[in-house]
Formats: sequence, C-alpha cells, structure tokens
Amino acid sequence: MHEGQLQVTAGIVADLIADQFPEWSTLPITRVHPEGTVNAIFRIGDDMAARLPLQPRDADKVRVWLESEAAAARRLGAATSVPVPDPVAIGGPGDGYPMPWSIQSWLPGVTASVDDPGNSDAFATDLAGFILDVRAIDTEGRTFDGTNRGGDLRFDEEWMAHCFEQSHGIVDVPRLRGVWERLRDLPRGAPDLMTHGDLIPGNVLIRDGRLAGILDVGGLAPADPALDLVGGWHLLEPGPRRLLRRELGCDDLEWERGKAWAMQQAMGAAWYYRRSNPEMHTMGTRTLERILAGES
Repeated sequence: MHEGQLQVTAGIVADLIADQFPEWSTLPITRVHPEGTVNAIFRIGDDMAARLPLQPRDADKVRVWLESEAAAARRLGAATSVPVPDPVAIGGPGDGYPMPWSIQSWLPGVTASVDDPGNSDAFATDLAGFILDVRAIDTEGRTFDGTNRGGDLRFDEEWMAHCFEQSHGIVDVPRLRGVWERLRDLPRGAPDLMTHGDLIPGNVLIRDGRLAGILDVGGLAPADPALDLVGGWHLLEPGPRRLLRRELGCDDLEWERGKAWAMQQAMGAAWYYRRSNPEMHTMGTRTLERILAGES
C-alpha cells in the first residue's frame, strides 16, 4: 500500500513471539484480512492480536507512539461501554522485523467494511453514544496539536489540490472542487473536545447489527468536535445519518464541518488506495458520492 513498506509474514510474527513471549509460542497465528493501512495485523490464538507497523520509522519514536496508544486505550476503555482493545504487551525489534510492535486483546465482531451498518438506526444510536462518551473525556486543558486532521480545514489545501489532480476518472472532480471551496472556509464555532479521530469502517466492529467495538484508538486527542462526525458519512445512509445528528444535537456549522473532514479523508482514500486496498478505495468513493447526493 505504501512505497517502501515492510513485508511482514506469519512466520516473522511467530519468530518474534517465540523469542520475546515464549509463553504464547504454541498459539496459532493467522493474518487478519482486510488489514489496516498502517499496520499488519495477526490474530494470536483466540484472544490476542499483534499489530506491526508497516512503514519504516525510527524505533524509539515507534515505541513512544505504541506506549501512547496503550495509554489512550486504557483511558478510552474506562470512559465508554463500547469495547476497545486492551493493551497486552509491546515487543521489540527482532529477526526479520526492525521496529517495536504491540499485542492487544482480540475483540469479537467484523469490521463495518465487511458487515455494512449503513441502514441501521440502532447502529447510528450506538455510534452517537460512543461519540458522546469520547467528548465527555476531560481534555485536561490540552488543545489540538496541529499534526493531523482536526484543526484548520485550510491547512490541507495543498493536499486536496493534489487529490483532485489524481482523481480524474475516479470521482466527479469538478463538482467536488466546488463543494470543497465552500466547506474549507467554514469557521470554527466550538472549543476542542476529545475525539477518536478516525471513525472509518475498518476501525468499527459490528456484531448482530450493533456497534461491537472500536479499533485504532491511539489518535484519542483534543480536536474540532466535528472531526468524529466523519463516521456519519463513512458509515451511514441518509436516514440513520440524520438520526446520528439528532442524537448529537449538531448545529448546521458543526455538521457541515464534519462533512468537510469526511471529504478531506475520502478524497485521499479514493485514489491513493485504488489498487492497493479495495476497502479503503470503496469507502472513499462511497463517502464522496454521499456528500454529492446531499449537495443536490
């Protein structure tokens, strides 16, 4: 999916576990598909999952991130009834793999990219409850740190221009340019609140038609509260999306900013993952179609 990404196999993971966590060395190891965009994921036995970053980075920085991710999981797990992975262990570099990696608890369910909850009012209500739980977490005086989605929409203008150039023949670029030109200048109306930051189908687990878990929680941080509204566009059809909005009490400005963040994420996914990750490509194009349908 990415230039220069690491190749990780079940054999490499088995060797890492045998060397660093021999108590689990007899457990079966199975690659998880579809996997994430930044981690190779392997199930360990019935109850655990190994996550190995795919893009080479400084090992010390990776360990700091994994420790931060574990702390975020503990904090989020204490704040919501929606299951999130429990941190189990952090492994180090080993034969065949050059960076730290993590082990988390395995959550039952399938991702929303496999079991589409888009027409479910019950799921929309579940999702609203999770977003409200996250917003209620104390920011402890912190504000958006400016390193990712969730601050100034205009910060990504150069990236969006690149996405439009790459997207001819994939999506309706002229119409989407017009939508973005309107959305990018929306003002901020609310102070930063805690957000998950990446409510895409691959990070949302479904079981029996309901929200069963949330993955990839390391981005938990203060940001524009509209950021988590991307879930309404990535995951829901119009009726349940309206229900989500009512449950959250969004005014017009917050709702439109959520649409803008969803568009920013979807524009990149639609072309960047066109050949390497069909699930992300589908998410991007579907979200953009939903946005354009709402602009008609």
